[in-house]
Amino acid sequence: QVQLVESGGGLVQAGDSLRLSCAASALTFNTFIISWFRQPPGKDREFVAGIGWRTGITEYKDSVKGRFTISRDSATATVVLEMAGLEPEDTAVYHCAARYGTTLYTKAGPYDYWGQGTQVTVSP
Repeated sequence: QVQLVESGGGLVQAGDSLRLSCAASALTFNTFIISWFRQPPGKDREFVAGIGWRTGITEYKDSVKGRFTISRDSATATVVLEMAGLEPEDTAVYHCAARYGTTLYTKAGPYDYWGQGTQVTVSP
């Protein structure tokens, strides 16, 4: 059974950096997508960044481009989201999600596997 476990959230001040990790287990093929979504308080879940495991192709939400970087470590089966220049608007529960295939969707529906989430809070 595929499992995704997030870590690295916390409380920081505006302008600070955080590093989120998503440890994936039991993904049996190398053709899959792992993405980060977030759900701000009182709002819908939204796409943040995604990466193709085999190709390394990435995609980002416009508001995080230049501040967030997604990467993968094949040796540890981990996807990392480096977040810099954090803003209060980045406050949310961050989830990683996975799907088999080669299409990097920016909507939550096509993703079959989800982690429990990690809270990121950015104070002004």
